[in-house]
Amino acid sequence: MTTSNKHPDAPWRNFYGRVHGKTLKSAQQTYLEEDLAALSPGAVDWEANPDRAPLDLQALFGGKPVWLEVGFGGGEHMVHQAATYPDVGIIGCEPFMNGVAMALGKIRQAGVENIRIHPGDARNLFDVLPEASLDKAFLLYPDPWPKKRHHKRRFVTQDHLRPLARALKPGAEFRVATDIPDYVRQTLEEVPGAGFEWLAEGPGDWRDPWGDWISTRYEQKALREGRVPHYLTFRRLG
Repeated sequence: MTTSNKHPDAPWRNFYGRVHGKTLKSAQQTYLEEDLAALSPGAVDWEANPDRAPLDLQALFGGKPVWLEVGFGGGEHMVHQAATYPDVGIIGCEPFMNGVAMALGKIRQAGVENIRIHPGDARNLFDVLPEASLDKAFLLYPDPWPKKRHHKRRFVTQDHLRPLARALKPGAEFRVATDIPDYVRQTLEEVPGAGFEWLAEGPGDWRDPWGDWISTRYEQKALREGRVPHYLTFRRLG
Protein backbone atom coordinates (compact mmCIF):
# COMPACT_ATOMS: atom_id res chain seq x y z
CA MET A 1 0.00 0.00 0.00
CA THR A 2 1.26 3.44 -0.84
CA THR A 3 0.49 6.22 1.62
CA SER A 4 -3.23 6.92 1.33
CA ASN A 5 -3.05 10.72 1.12
CA LYS A 6 -1.51 10.49 -2.36
CA HIS A 7 -5.02 9.90 -3.69
CA PRO A 8 -7.14 13.10 -3.72
CA ASP A 9 -10.21 11.34 -2.31
CA ALA A 10 -8.42 9.23 0.28
CA PRO A 11 -9.05 10.18 3.93
CA TRP A 12 -5.99 11.11 5.95
CA ARG A 13 -4.94 8.17 8.06
CA ASN A 14 -1.99 8.19 10.40
CA PHE A 15 -2.53 4.86 12.18
CA TYR A 16 0.09 3.25 9.98
CA GLY A 17 1.52 3.63 6.51
CA ARG A 18 4.11 1.45 4.88
CA VAL A 19 7.13 1.42 7.19
CA HIS A 20 10.66 0.13 6.82
CA GLY A 21 12.81 -0.85 9.79
CA LYS A 22 16.26 -2.39 9.69
CA THR A 23 17.94 -2.98 6.35
CA LEU A 24 16.52 -6.07 4.72
CA LYS A 25 18.66 -9.10 4.13
CA SER A 26 19.23 -9.96 0.49
CA ALA A 27 16.96 -13.01 0.72
CA GLN A 28 14.18 -10.91 2.25
CA GLN A 29 14.48 -8.34 -0.52
CA THR A 30 14.16 -11.18 -2.99
CA TYR A 31 10.96 -12.37 -1.31
CA LEU A 32 9.48 -8.89 -1.63
CA GLU A 33 10.49 -8.57 -5.27
CA GLU A 34 9.44 -12.03 -6.35
CA ASP A 35 6.48 -12.99 -4.15
CA LEU A 36 4.64 -9.99 -2.75
CA ALA A 37 2.82 -8.83 -5.87
CA ALA A 38 1.37 -12.27 -6.53
CA LEU A 39 0.09 -12.55 -2.95
CA SER A 40 -1.33 -9.03 -2.65
CA PRO A 41 -5.03 -8.30 -3.25
CA GLY A 42 -4.18 -5.28 -5.39
CA ALA A 43 -7.65 -3.75 -5.19
CA VAL A 44 -6.85 -2.57 -1.65
CA ASP A 45 -4.57 0.16 -3.02
CA TRP A 46 -6.19 3.53 -3.62
CA GLU A 47 -4.38 3.95 -6.92
CA ALA A 48 -5.57 0.57 -8.17
CA ASN A 49 -9.11 0.94 -6.80
CA PRO A 50 -10.02 4.63 -6.36
CA ASP A 51 -13.74 3.84 -6.31
CA ARG A 52 -13.20 1.40 -3.41
CA ALA A 53 -15.02 -1.44 -5.15
CA PRO A 54 -15.36 -4.52 -2.90
CA LEU A 55 -12.72 -7.23 -3.10
CA ASP A 56 -13.74 -10.35 -4.99
CA LEU A 57 -13.06 -12.92 -2.28
CA GLN A 58 -14.41 -15.68 -4.49
CA ALA A 59 -11.66 -14.94 -7.00
CA LEU A 60 -9.04 -14.74 -4.24
CA PHE A 61 -9.92 -17.93 -2.39
CA GLY A 62 -12.38 -19.90 -4.49
CA GLY A 63 -15.23 -19.81 -1.98
CA LYS A 64 -13.21 -20.83 1.09
CA PRO A 65 -14.05 -19.28 4.46
CA VAL A 66 -11.93 -16.16 4.91
CA TRP A 67 -9.97 -15.22 8.04
CA LEU A 68 -8.12 -11.97 8.76
CA GLU A 69 -5.03 -11.34 10.86
CA VAL A 70 -4.41 -7.68 11.70
CA GLY A 71 -0.70 -7.01 12.23
CA PHE A 72 0.86 -10.41 11.65
CA GLY A 73 4.37 -9.41 12.77
CA GLY A 74 6.80 -11.97 11.38
CA GLY A 75 4.00 -14.24 10.19
CA GLU A 76 4.53 -17.21 12.53
CA HIS A 77 0.89 -17.50 13.59
CA MET A 78 -0.56 -16.68 10.18
CA VAL A 79 1.50 -19.33 8.38
CA HIS A 80 0.78 -21.85 11.13
CA GLN A 81 -2.95 -21.27 10.73
CA ALA A 82 -2.72 -21.53 6.95
CA ALA A 83 -0.89 -24.85 7.20
CA THR A 84 -3.28 -26.17 9.86
CA TYR A 85 -6.40 -25.13 7.96
CA PRO A 86 -5.71 -25.48 4.22
CA ASP A 87 -9.43 -25.16 3.43
CA VAL A 88 -9.47 -21.59 4.76
CA GLY A 89 -8.24 -18.43 3.03
CA ILE A 90 -6.27 -15.99 5.21
CA ILE A 91 -5.64 -12.30 4.59
CA GLY A 92 -2.82 -10.81 6.64
CA CYS A 93 -2.25 -7.06 7.17
CA GLU A 94 1.12 -5.73 8.23
CA PRO A 95 2.52 -2.24 7.56
CA PHE A 96 6.12 -3.04 8.51
CA MET A 97 7.96 -4.30 5.46
CA ASN A 98 10.54 -6.18 7.51
CA GLY A 99 7.74 -8.29 8.95
CA VAL A 100 6.19 -8.74 5.51
CA ALA A 101 9.52 -9.98 4.16
CA MET A 102 9.90 -12.41 7.07
CA ALA A 103 6.39 -13.74 6.50
CA LEU A 104 7.01 -14.22 2.79
CA GLY A 105 10.03 -16.35 3.63
CA LYS A 106 7.92 -18.47 5.99
CA ILE A 107 5.22 -18.83 3.33
CA ARG A 108 7.82 -20.10 0.86
CA GLN A 109 9.27 -22.52 3.38
CA ALA A 110 5.86 -23.90 4.43
CA GLY A 111 4.57 -24.11 0.87
CA VAL A 112 1.13 -22.77 1.84
CA GLU A 113 -1.00 -21.29 -0.92
CA ASN A 114 -3.99 -19.95 1.01
CA ILE A 115 -2.56 -16.61 2.21
CA ARG A 116 -2.86 -13.12 0.74
CA ILE A 117 -0.87 -10.16 2.09
CA HIS A 118 -1.87 -6.52 2.42
CA PRO A 119 1.34 -4.63 3.28
CA GLY A 120 -0.30 -1.60 4.85
CA ASP A 121 -2.99 -0.15 7.12
CA ALA A 122 -5.86 -2.53 7.89
CA ARG A 123 -8.38 0.28 7.55
CA ASN A 124 -7.72 0.51 3.82
CA LEU A 125 -8.57 -3.19 3.62
CA PHE A 126 -11.76 -2.64 5.64
CA ASP A 127 -12.84 -0.13 2.98
CA VAL A 128 -13.03 -2.88 0.37
CA LEU A 129 -13.99 -5.99 2.34
CA PRO A 130 -17.60 -6.96 1.59
CA GLU A 131 -19.99 -6.72 4.51
CA ALA A 132 -20.26 -9.92 6.59
CA SER A 133 -17.54 -11.65 4.55
CA LEU A 134 -15.08 -12.78 7.25
CA ASP A 135 -15.41 -15.91 9.36
CA LYS A 136 -12.70 -15.14 11.93
CA ALA A 137 -10.25 -12.36 12.84
CA PHE A 138 -7.07 -12.20 14.92
CA LEU A 139 -5.40 -9.27 16.70
CA LEU A 140 -2.26 -10.70 18.29
CA TYR A 141 0.17 -8.64 20.38
CA PRO A 142 -0.78 -5.34 18.74
CA ASP A 143 1.29 -2.21 19.20
CA PRO A 144 0.40 -1.12 22.77
CA TRP A 145 0.94 2.61 22.20
CA PRO A 146 1.83 2.88 25.91
CA LYS A 147 1.62 6.66 26.30
CA LYS A 148 -1.87 7.77 27.30
CA ARG A 149 -2.02 10.46 24.63
CA HIS A 150 -1.49 7.73 22.02
CA HIS A 151 -4.21 5.35 23.25
CA LYS A 152 -6.53 6.57 20.50
CA ARG A 153 -4.11 4.96 18.03
CA ARG A 154 -4.65 1.53 19.50
CA PHE A 155 -6.58 -0.84 17.30
CA VAL A 156 -9.19 -1.42 20.00
CA THR A 157 -11.04 1.84 19.41
CA GLN A 158 -14.38 2.24 17.69
CA ASP A 159 -12.76 3.74 14.57
CA HIS A 160 -11.13 0.37 13.92
CA LEU A 161 -13.50 -2.06 15.64
CA ARG A 162 -16.68 -0.98 13.89
CA PRO A 163 -15.30 -1.50 10.38
CA LEU A 164 -14.00 -4.88 11.53
CA ALA A 165 -17.42 -5.78 12.94
CA ARG A 166 -19.06 -4.78 9.66
CA ALA A 167 -16.78 -7.15 7.75
CA LEU A 168 -17.31 -10.09 10.12
CA LYS A 169 -20.23 -12.47 9.77
CA PRO A 170 -22.67 -12.74 12.69
CA GLY A 171 -21.27 -15.39 15.01
CA ALA A 172 -17.70 -14.95 13.74
CA GLU A 173 -14.88 -15.22 16.26
CA PHE A 174 -12.49 -12.39 17.10
CA ARG A 175 -9.34 -13.35 19.03
CA VAL A 176 -7.15 -10.84 20.84
CA ALA A 177 -3.84 -11.67 22.55
CA THR A 178 -1.86 -9.12 24.52
CA ASP A 179 0.57 -8.96 27.43
CA ILE A 180 -0.27 -5.36 28.37
CA PRO A 181 -2.76 -5.04 31.27
CA ASP A 182 -4.05 -1.66 30.14
CA TYR A 183 -4.60 -3.04 26.65
CA VAL A 184 -6.69 -5.82 28.22
CA ARG A 185 -8.72 -3.17 30.03
CA GLN A 186 -9.34 -1.14 26.91
CA THR A 187 -10.14 -4.24 24.87
CA LEU A 188 -12.77 -5.40 27.36
CA GLU A 189 -14.28 -1.91 27.44
CA GLU A 190 -14.30 -1.17 23.71
CA VAL A 191 -14.86 -4.45 21.86
CA PRO A 192 -18.35 -5.17 23.28
CA GLY A 193 -19.41 -1.66 22.27
CA ALA A 194 -18.66 -2.51 18.64
CA GLY A 195 -21.09 -5.42 18.59
CA PHE A 196 -19.21 -8.32 20.20
CA GLU A 197 -19.65 -10.47 23.29
CA TRP A 198 -16.78 -11.79 25.39
CA LEU A 199 -16.97 -15.58 25.63
CA ALA A 200 -15.03 -16.12 28.87
CA GLU A 201 -16.70 -18.21 31.57
CA GLY A 202 -13.71 -18.70 33.87
CA PRO A 203 -10.05 -17.68 34.35
CA GLY A 204 -8.77 -20.40 32.02
CA ASP A 205 -10.60 -18.73 29.16
CA TRP A 206 -8.19 -15.79 29.24
CA ARG A 207 -5.15 -17.39 30.85
CA ASP A 208 -4.80 -20.40 28.56
CA PRO A 209 -3.98 -20.09 24.84
CA TRP A 210 -6.27 -21.43 22.17
CA GLY A 211 -5.88 -25.07 21.21
CA ASP A 212 -4.41 -24.24 17.79
CA TRP A 213 -2.13 -21.50 19.12
CA ILE A 214 1.54 -21.17 18.25
CA SER A 215 3.63 -18.90 20.42
CA THR A 216 5.06 -15.97 18.47
CA ARG A 217 8.39 -14.23 18.92
CA TYR A 218 6.54 -11.30 20.50
CA GLU A 219 5.00 -13.60 23.07
CA GLN A 220 8.34 -15.22 23.82
CA LYS A 221 9.83 -11.78 24.45
CA ALA A 222 6.95 -10.92 26.79
CA LEU A 223 7.45 -14.13 28.75
CA ARG A 224 11.20 -13.54 29.06
CA GLU A 225 10.49 -10.07 30.41
CA GLY A 226 7.97 -11.36 32.95
CA ARG A 227 4.75 -10.14 31.33
CA VAL A 228 1.63 -12.32 31.38
CA PRO A 229 -0.22 -13.07 28.14
CA HIS A 230 -3.99 -12.75 28.00
CA TYR A 231 -6.09 -14.58 25.41
CA LEU A 232 -9.47 -12.95 24.84
CA THR A 233 -12.16 -14.49 22.63
CA PHE A 234 -15.16 -12.55 21.35
CA ARG A 235 -18.11 -13.41 19.14
CA ARG A 236 -19.71 -11.05 16.64
CA LEU A 237 -23.32 -10.45 17.56
CA GLY A 238 -26.06 -10.22 14.99
